[in-house]
Amino acid sequence: MKRYLTVDDIGDLSQALQEAKEVKRTPYAWDTLGKNKTIILIFFNSSLRTRLSTQKAAMNLGMNVIVLDVNKDGWKLESEFGVIMDGDKPEHLREAVPVIGRYCDIIAVRSFATFEDKKADYEENILNQFIEFAGVPVISMESATRHPLQAFADLFTIEEYKTKARPKVVLTWAPHPRALPQAVPNSFAEWMKKADVEFVITHPKGYELAPEFSNGATIEYDQNKAFENADFIYAKNWASYSEYGQILSKDRSWTVDEEKMKLTNNAKFMHCLPVRRNMIVSDEVIDSENSIVIDEAANREVSAQVVIKRMLENLNQD
Repeated sequence: MKRYLTVDDIGDLSQALQEAKEVKRTPYAWDTLGKNKTIILIFFNSSLRTRLSTQKAAMNLGMNVIVLDVNKDGWKLESEFGVIMDGDKPEHLREAVPVIGRYCDIIAVRSFATFEDKKADYEENILNQFIEFAGVPVISMESATRHPLQAFADLFTIEEYKTKARPKVVLTWAPHPRALPQAVPNSFAEWMKKADVEFVITHPKGYELAPEFSNGATIEYDQNKAFENADFIYAKNWASYSEYGQILSKDRSWTVDEEKMKLTNNAKFMHCLPVRRNMIVSDEVIDSENSIVIDEAANREVSAQVVIKRMLENLNQD
């Protein structure tokens, strides 16, 4: 594995899930695999779980880890080509990325959508410059359009908790005071369509995901109907794709509460965190015994370790 951006990069899902089980059971079994190897984690945006889980995963494999917060620890970086750099960005990614690549064996990068230009966001301008210029394998720790480490952990968590071969999994939009990217729901949809689950997306009209992510899923605009007999409820807010970056609704009737969960098949509640209590989900639901958000977050270490492990194995073969 030389890059990790989408579900296609992980290969066979059943094999990846089995490997995740082995990594979770014996996380230090490969603690010399990364000896004398360095990974650099680059953050253009804030992080808690992604930073800690990816750093811990690399350390489990014996790697040296460098963390760079671009907004605090380095120069502001220009990402557009053809601009006259007479503003507050003294360095271009075109020079910064290959230099970073000389200092490490793997680069992991996190950069959100700007909501300024849908075309630019969905073309993944920043991430693709790392892929083009780094000269080393690149891991997406979330980009403008996807969050593949989160989605892998989500699927692994469902695998751990499912009580039937083909569970019903519902991704539900929920209200939020700010406009949030589509990266998490995009990746979740992408992974669930590849998995052996009954997958339903529910949201108000106007919140349809990009067709490349939603095509093949069942779309249900009636949240209550979507919740019927569900085994897993994954709540997440996202801003409009069609009216790009806009908040079209803050309808609190979409908040996941106890009454809605009673419609399900005693479903487990999931969320990527951080979560706005009593906006996305009620206290009663997220604090209930059916809430698996902490185990889900803990599995972020597992998904990151599987990906880094595979990259190291590939580097060692080279």
